[in-house]
Amino acid sequence: MVEQVTVGQLAALDRSALVLVDVREEHEFAAGRIPGAVNIPMATIPGALAGLPADGSLYLVCEVGARSARVAAYLETQGIPAINVAGGTSEWRMLGGPVET
Repeated sequence: MVEQVTVGQLAALDRSALVLVDVREEHEFAAGRIPGAVNIPMATIPGALAGLPADGSLYLVCEVGARSARVAAYLETQGIPAINVAGGTSEWRMLGGPVET
């Protein structure tokens, strides 16, 4: 089972100590993202494996948490620990979290 955090838990973390990967498509990412997130679209994750941290600091986010959960499950099969952000960018916005474009 994929480890998860809520957006509230993510907001409380020191985000400078983690890698937040937004797996949405480029146009979704450009429209608004959690500050500090980097964009690696879901379809390109297999080609980006070598650049991902393997120390447990990898958090994945999408719009609502479904795509990022699937990517997290895939990464686990590749030996890369990943944490899914349940609720995603949509819930982040709903709770008043800052968004950058």
